[in-house]
Amino acid sequence: MTVTDPQTAPDLTPAKIVYGLYAVGYAVAITALAGVIYAYFSRGRDELLDSHLTFQIRTFWISLAIGLLALVTMIVGIGFLIWAFLAVWGLIRVISGFLLANDGKPITGTKYLGMMAF
Repeated sequence: MTVTDPQTAPDLTPAKIVYGLYAVGYAVAITALAGVIYAYFSRGRDELLDSHLTFQIRTFWISLAIGLLALVTMIVGIGFLIWAFLAVWGLIRVISGFLLANDGKPITGTKYLGMMAF
């Protein structure tokens, strides 16, 4: 078992904060916007942290695009299914990313239609 020195381990607190803001964003949407702004400003400190912040920034923009698609397609009724997909997709991304950040691991990719980080 390898023990990491806490002084050399990167601080993933900004990533955890953004994950929290995204999770709260399901109830109060403005926190997701605050999260992506914070993610942009927190980049460039560490490679491991940047893997999470890049993942979070992509999550925001892809979610926005899917949300707009859902809004437009509500006229024909399929938008509600897209909203449901977006909710599940986003929650899985937030939870899987947070768990990796909590373990101090980088995000190296996604699987299952980009839902789950690994």
